Amino acid sequence: MNTLHLMVGLPCSGKTTKAKILEKEYNALLLTPDKWCLRLFGDDTMEKEHDKNHENVEEIQWEIAKRVLSLGIDVILDFGFWGKAERIYFRNKAKELGVNFTIHYMDIPKEELYKRLEERNKELPEGVFTIPKEEMDKYIKIFQPVEEDELIEKANNRTLGKWHNCT
Repeated sequence: MNTLHLMVGLPCSGKTTKAKILEKEYNALLLTPDKWCLRLFGDDTMEKEHDKNHENVEEIQWEIAKRVLSLGIDVILDFGFWGKAERIYFRNKAKELGVNFTIHYMDIPKEELYKRLEERNKELPEGVFTIPKEEMDKYIKIFQPVEEDELIEKANNRTLGKWHNCT
């Protein structure tokens, strides 16, 4: 059975790098909003429209993902999924679609994230935004780490997916 894969973690945690590996391993469709946003809107990280632009791209990518999943192909969503409610929402959507569900959680210490952020901003590889350290500080405060109970269906006490801690 095909699977909906969620890449969970903060910027610079290695989500996209891991997602590219999984893309080949599972012969899956990888959807990364940052690449689309950069192409459509440029490096708008500090602009007030950034979050709305990103949200719109994610909505379009989810529509594509649903169709691809219905065709029996794995999909990897490289959205970050910072909030528990968002992850539960997609777990439930996977259940509705009748597909497997897996979280790939990139749990990286804060000090390492800052080190990677500094390197990333210096090099600015293709397909990534510049992120000021002050923004990363905000992101770290709002990020909700993955909890195992996010994968359990309470009513039937059965596991709905897998959790891979990719540290």
